[in-house]
Amino acid sequence: MKSTFKLKRLASVLILALLFVACNDDDNDYTAIDPIATPDIAERAIETADLSTLVAALQRADLVATVKGDGPFTVFAPTNAAFTTFLTDNGFSSLEVVPVDVLTQVLLNHVVAGENLANSLSTGYINSSSTAGVDGKALSLFVDTSDGVKINGATVTSADIPASNGVVHIVDQVIGLPNIVDHAINNPALSELVGALTAGGNTTFTDLLTRADEKFTVFAPVNDGFAAFTNANDNDINNVLSNHVVVGGSLAAADLSNSYANTAAMNDDGDALSIYINTDDGVKFNGVSTVAIADIVATNGIIHAVDVVIDLPTVVTFAAANPNFSTLVEALTTLTPSVDFVSVLSSQGGAGSDPFTVFAPTNDAFAALAAIPDEAGLIPVLQHHVIAGANVRSGDLTADGTTITPATLEGDTFSIILPGTDGNIANVVDGSNNDGIGIDAVDVQAINGVIHVLDKVMIPNTEN
Repeated sequence: MKSTFKLKRLASVLILALLFVACNDDDNDYTAIDPIATPDIAERAIETADLSTLVAALQRADLVATVKGDGPFTVFAPTNAAFTTFLTDNGFSSLEVVPVDVLTQVLLNHVVAGENLANSLSTGYINSSSTAGVDGKALSLFVDTSDGVKINGATVTSADIPASNGVVHIVDQVIGLPNIVDHAINNPALSELVGALTAGGNTTFTDLLTRADEKFTVFAPVNDGFAAFTNANDNDINNVLSNHVVVGGSLAAADLSNSYANTAAMNDDGDALSIYINTDDGVKFNGVSTVAIADIVATNGIIHAVDVVIDLPTVVTFAAANPNFSTLVEALTTLTPSVDFVSVLSSQGGAGSDPFTVFAPTNDAFAALAAIPDEAGLIPVLQHHVIAGANVRSGDLTADGTTITPATLEGDTFSIILPGTDGNIANVVDGSNNDGIGIDAVDVQAINGVIHVLDKVMIPNTEN
């Protein structure tokens, strides 16, 4: 009996050996017999009863060929029950009444490039294949691996289903097209921001940031940033939160440069506050808040997660934040220790001589001086650049004419002439009657005043 078994086993081995030699012989026409092929992603969906609605949706959106492509792809596949909930929540009576363009983008929002097994995913953002993001950008998906795996709030219920062109993870929700608010809600690191935006039943921000007819850039402080924020100036928290929102544009990290933008925050006159963006080393706002996670793309804008709450800026904030004013800052501090210019120019809410209109000379403007005066001579020069008790914006100047300013802290007035020449927005004649001074930028708006940028240092009349 044992001999018979051994002979049969030997025969089997010989047959397999001959087949191997034949299939690897370059001189024959035999074709090797492949093992049973692994189904592709579309075939995996077709063979899974609980994904029949997904298959119907892929067919209606003409995306079957897409998920049968070479890939590799990772597909988060919603169940039939997930589709039923999605249709009901969005007011669709059936799959057939969902606009094809909408359905296409929703389905593509479940497809990610690459083969991402569950244990290779980590908490953070990945891009989907949907181009329903603002300005045609790929939408972001938030992956949360703190307890299982969630994708924009949808839980992976069955992971790592292999396919010949990638991998499938079954999820319990349809992953909709996220707006700004959706992204904030889905990321637990932004829960303090969500709480602040909705405190006391406040819907102002959620109403604004869910609008599909507007574009936004949001600088979203993470929870640690909120925990560290003391609101030392007792500013209106809603205005502070508004200072993190730019309305009317979606600024990706690649679009940012050293420049100013206007936020949704306002001063008492209703003027939009400015925010200074510096990209010399990473991305920093108003010199205090750094981007931790850039380019979280939503349907109506872009979020940049930041590490610090961006408080309402004073004119001192902008001087300190912009490296082009480093000589001015030095002049206001170390070169004039007998006058506490920082405290004077930081006052707000009527606590001092605010609001201020500051004409800020750049580093190049100071460099053009033969020498920076000593403290006794520098103090009146600096005072000649500040008007107290007035927030004079460019729109307050005489168009096509000359505006005589209110008296400066030094006591002299000076003249602003519109329009400017030689590329200047406006020209200035200082208290000593020096002309050829140009205003290069206007209306950098702080909570306690406004800054205009000068290309030369103004000199007061010290003989009057």
